Amino acid sequence: MASFLRAKQSGVATDLSSGLLPGSFNPDELARYGINSQVSCIAYDPVQSLLAVGTSPSSFSPQGKIYVFGGGRVHRVLGSDGTKQGAVGYKQLRFVGDLLVSVDTGGELVVWELMTGEKRGRYTFARVGGEVVADPGLDWVFVPGGGNGGVEVFDLDRGRVGGFRLPCFVKMEQRFGREVMGDRAGVVAMAMHPRDVGKLAIGYAGGVVGVYSFKMGGVQRWFEPPPETKKGGRLTNVVWHPGGSFLMGGYEDGRMVFWDVKEGRVLAVRDVYGVVVEAEKKKDLVGLGRVKWCCKGGNPDDTGLVVAAGWDRNETKEKRGITFIDLGPTPVYATSSWEVLGGYFRGRGEERVVMEMPPGAEVVDYCLIPRESPHFDGAQDPIAVMAMLSSGEIITLSFPSGWPITPTNMLHPSLSFVHPFVQKIGVASVPRERWLGMVEKRSQGETILRGGKHHGSSTRRKMVDVRNVIQVAHADSTVRIWDAGYGDEVENPGMLQVDVARAVGRFEDVSVSAIHMGEATGEFAAGTKTGEVVVFKWGVNTFHGRDATKPLESNPGGLTDISTRAEPSLKEGLQPFVLYEMAQGPISALCVSDVGFIGVGSEGGHFSILDLRGPSIIYAAPVTDFITAEKKSFLKKSSSSNNRLEFPTAISFGVMTLEGDSYSSICCFVGTNLGHIATFRLLPSGNSYTAKPAGHIKTSSSDRVISLNPINSETGSPATATGPSVAGLRSNMQTHGVLVAITQSEIRIFKPATNKGASKSFDDQLCDSARVVHPPNLSPSIICLFGDRTTRAYAIPSLKELGRVSLAMLDPSRTLSSVISKTGELIAWNGPSEIAVMPVYGSGRGLAPSTDVLITPERVAPPRPTISNLQWISGTQYVSPTDLDLLIGGEGRPPSKRMIQAAEAERLGQSGAAGSSSSRAGGGLQEGWGDYLVRQVNERTEKLSFVDDAMMKLQEASAGWADDVNKTVKDQKRGLLLGGLKKSFF
Repeated sequence: MASFLRAKQSGVATDLSSGLLPGSFNPDELARYGINSQVSCIAYDPVQSLLAVGTSPSSFSPQGKIYVFGGGRVHRVLGSDGTKQGAVGYKQLRFVGDLLVSVDTGGELVVWELMTGEKRGRYTFARVGGEVVADPGLDWVFVPGGGNGGVEVFDLDRGRVGGFRLPCFVKMEQRFGREVMGDRAGVVAMAMHPRDVGKLAIGYAGGVVGVYSFKMGGVQRWFEPPPETKKGGRLTNVVWHPGGSFLMGGYEDGRMVFWDVKEGRVLAVRDVYGVVVEAEKKKDLVGLGRVKWCCKGGNPDDTGLVVAAGWDRNETKEKRGITFIDLGPTPVYATSSWEVLGGYFRGRGEERVVMEMPPGAEVVDYCLIPRESPHFDGAQDPIAVMAMLSSGEIITLSFPSGWPITPTNMLHPSLSFVHPFVQKIGVASVPRERWLGMVEKRSQGETILRGGKHHGSSTRRKMVDVRNVIQVAHADSTVRIWDAGYGDEVENPGMLQVDVARAVGRFEDVSVSAIHMGEATGEFAAGTKTGEVVVFKWGVNTFHGRDATKPLESNPGGLTDISTRAEPSLKEGLQPFVLYEMAQGPISALCVSDVGFIGVGSEGGHFSILDLRGPSIIYAAPVTDFITAEKKSFLKKSSSSNNRLEFPTAISFGVMTLEGDSYSSICCFVGTNLGHIATFRLLPSGNSYTAKPAGHIKTSSSDRVISLNPINSETGSPATATGPSVAGLRSNMQTHGVLVAITQSEIRIFKPATNKGASKSFDDQLCDSARVVHPPNLSPSIICLFGDRTTRAYAIPSLKELGRVSLAMLDPSRTLSSVISKTGELIAWNGPSEIAVMPVYGSGRGLAPSTDVLITPERVAPPRPTISNLQWISGTQYVSPTDLDLLIGGEGRPPSKRMIQAAEAERLGQSGAAGSSSSRAGGGLQEGWGDYLVRQVNERTEKLSFVDDAMMKLQEASAGWADDVNKTVKDQKRGLLLGGLKKSFF
């Protein structure tokens, strides 16, 4: 009976939701975008062009996850299989060929196969003391044992710990004594020689560093810091020079000590500011974070240091970023004096470049983005640096200039949710043809992520001619716009970006409070907390390539042309059009119609309507001008809402015949925070329009209006203001419609402007988000999301509950920020930086795992750098990767796939050599360690014999030349003597 009465009261004669079957309301989880917890570690693979992001545990994800991103929308999520108990997060990630190595906070090392997403092997260590060492050309991972001072070795090919282990060498050295007692004997840092895998630098907490030689089976040389540095704290870093001739140790007091590897001599001691002078006032330096010794791609001897932290605590916050110390070309070791080498590391005083961070944030860690080579510890020819901030966000900077790089069309949309954090989201159902034409043209540098291949659906969803386009407002006042998809082929996967701060004309105190996009026109508007509204239109930037920004006078309450504030790098896209300085408090509601009108409401209690055809302001007034207070009976108690400031919270435009009219008109509907709903008529007036209040109603409860939906009362289709519906007004075409209004505590269907219609109250929970949805091939209905994380569906006009589903994965603190699309997708937050896209009419399916392919077999790593021929001839004991496999795994270990490929590559690289190389080419693929060693000794002896023969020949030639000179001199003397005698006697 209640449903029948509501149908009569609402003015809707038919059951518009009759086509919905029982049980059809069952949300699917279609997709997730974002990062579920705080980012704890990142890693980059320049060969496959992939980025891995690890997270820490949180209340939304008790166990961390690993996100692997490639080009475009390529991604896969790796995580715990549920066998581990307690909160576990990831703290280290390393790419090794087609594998990913992870280390979690529980000490478990896991090897992931990127091709399948499966685990190849795992092992839990008692303690992991520092960063593990892995090399893209090796089958081994070296794990520092922490306090015990040992080093464990994990076999990647077998997926288990090998039998090879390094003891605590520093305890074996009697000369160090108390310096390495207790926890100061633990391994805190390691580094593989950049050109010789047979050497591993091991740094101990006490401050000493030893270079272990796998071939010699012991520490080849020890490196000690100067006495003043020993008092400065524990060791934090060990880094090799790209040439392998020098070693650097970083300490907790911010100092960096540089050693000559061959002699063990200290060459220089400095910090990020330059040479350390003990007599000067002591700096209060922060301990060094991650340090990388990077080099240029074409010249590995042209080097520099990338240093996190190490700055003075008295330094200004702007200078507390990542420091790049440009050392320049390395002096020639053989011909340079100690003073020259020391001066190279001490610096010239002008080589420091600081990559500044956002205000209030400090660097926790960073990852270099090399152009193509994974060697030199991932520091060869970097083009960018990606930093993790103390706030939990990520920022990408160009290298070495430090200019911010936008993630737009550079990174996966999920990464943009922490790049920086998101403040607000919106959704618009944009016609497919319109969206396909909105491809942004922007000048950008090299693409960071290009790897993998997307394996989503290759067909577009049938019967859907619109795309769910999400607008995401970030903390840096940029808004990124992209297609969330329907689980189908995303034909236009690109992002659009608008810079609200630049359009407003200042870069401080700009925070986006409201966003909305016109569905048919693609026009976009953003409101700020300081009371401005910026309107963007699609177009070509006439100022492309140059900054045409000029000072504009403030115009409170008026409109300002801001087309000169377009981004110089944006050639075609959403360009700034006009700025409305409402100046009445934060913008609380915003609606961009498809017929050129924009409704704006502010928390200061004002409402305005803009006409973009001028552009002009056709209406601006306080809410109290068109909503009058109700007369209170002396029998009714006064409500506290009477003392609250009333302001707009929801705006919508429609075309319909209002109550008492015989014609249809363009209408604007405005809902307030106190439950009032006002209606305006928009009537033509010359070349523009005028807006006149038509009346208002008061809902049963004085709470916030969250959604206004005009619909056709005969068909149930949307009665929004569109081009065709407005054009039909000229021929007196009438649209009989009603307005579906949802507040926090009720749904009301009525015929505007003053008929109260029918309503249904929510007795148990407050509604946080709602709208009328029109799914493809289904009848319309009302979808609501409540504070208890339940979503419910209601029929039109009976308001009968069609279904109720609990969504336990959602974040209860952010249900107010959720949105619902016109086609029936609930887009809600299920974490601080992650949203879930859920079609409400589905079959209850969970999120399907990604089937994207991450590995491209055609992409192979370049050969690992090796020592020079001169170093090899002079006696340097070089160990190749295949030699290391035999030294660690022994001859009984079956060769791995990488080992066979490396051995074959070595033979192919030597096939053109003279002498004995031709004879060993037919020796088969496998060669014993003894034979291999004998062959290397013979080769070295042979080359040394060649040099000895050449020197002998040079000596013989020199001796013959000297004999000829002596003979000539003797002949000249003899001729001179005989000539004198002849002259005297004859």
